[in-house]
Order: sequence, then structure tokens, then C-alpha cells
Amino acid sequence: MSDDQQQTKKDFDEAVNMTASELRKWLDTGESKSVGQKKDGGESTGHESGRHIVRILEKKKADLTDDDYAHMRKVVGYVKRHSAQKPKGDVTDTDWRYSLMNWGNDPKK
Repeated sequence: MSDDQQQTKKDFDEAVNMTASELRKWLDTGESKSVGQKKDGGESTGHESGRHIVRILEKKKADLTDDDYAHMRKVVGYVKRHSAQKPKGDVTDTDWRYSLMNWGNDPKK
């Protein structure tokens, strides 16, 4: 594993605070499916990302591909940008939180 890959994995592990099973269960909810930009009325970008994150979380480190590392960098960037836009007040039942959860980060944890 290269230094870049080690840093990417470390950053990803810090950004993603949901387990594979928590994320899989979340992705099955109506709240999860209700948020995000949808291509042609289909699955949202964040929901699709969540499914990829589950696959990454379930892999052994040695089995991660270049595509997985690219997606991990994308996840880290999204979580960082979206977290900076935190709305005022209780975020429990907000689209902001639901979007982050689709990307594997529950800001209430």
C-alpha cells in the first residue's frame, strides 16, 4: 500500500463513522432515498455512493482497488464540504443530515 493510499484510507476511516450494516440499513429507508441529486429520476448520487461505501467497508484492505481509493477520496471531500454547511438548530431530521448519512457520515454520532 502506497503512502497516498494509506493517507486516503486514514482520511476515509475518519470521515465514515457508520458501519457497513448501519449504512446498508439506512440506505433502505425512505429518508435515505428522498435526498440528493437524481440522474433521470433514478437513484441519487449520494445513495449510489453509499452502496459503494458499503462494498468498500466489507473488503479487506488488500482487496481495495484503484477505483475504491478514488471513491474514498471523493467521499472524504464530500463529507468535508457538506459538514461545513451545517444548518443552525437541531439537525436530527434534516435533509442535510440524511445526505451526509448516504455518504457514510452520521453527524449525530
